[in-house]
Amino acid sequence: MFRKMRRFNQQLSNENCINILKKATSGTLAIQADDDYPYAVPLSFAYDNGKIYFHCAKEGHKIDLLRNNEKVSFCVIEKDDIIPEKFTTAFTSVIAFGKIKFIEETDKKTYALKKLAEKYSPNIDSKPEISESLERTCILELNIEHMTGKQAKELVK
Repeated sequence: MFRKMRRFNQQLSNENCINILKKATSGTLAIQADDDYPYAVPLSFAYDNGKIYFHCAKEGHKIDLLRNNEKVSFCVIEKDDIIPEKFTTAFTSVIAFGKIKFIEETDKKTYALKKLAEKYSPNIDSKPEISESLERTCILELNIEHMTGKQAKELVK
């Protein structure tokens, strides 16, 4: 179903992919859109145990598209150092494929918001903010079905 990476010698281990997802602060969610055009939107996220959590408004273009098709990909570029003299970059990236689920249950939404708060606002009491925003916030959960990571050949050891 999913293709194997052509440059398999540059493929990152699953553990390295997870580490990148835990460390990176943003990525791009790709969704099938109108007239077969892709729609790619940058988002902040939190990774936890094979799932990626996003928070967003309850309505809008992204939400409409996801209600029509739950299949997505999510790409994160952790490192992208330009090497001008070699006309290349030293990069590490991850792409995850899976299906989006809309989280409605209060306890699961709270859990996801806590994971996001831990990542982006560590050591700050997030309970008041979570409580205030819980009802107006949509939580999306990407269940990862397939994931690969790649590094520049310059980084392969």
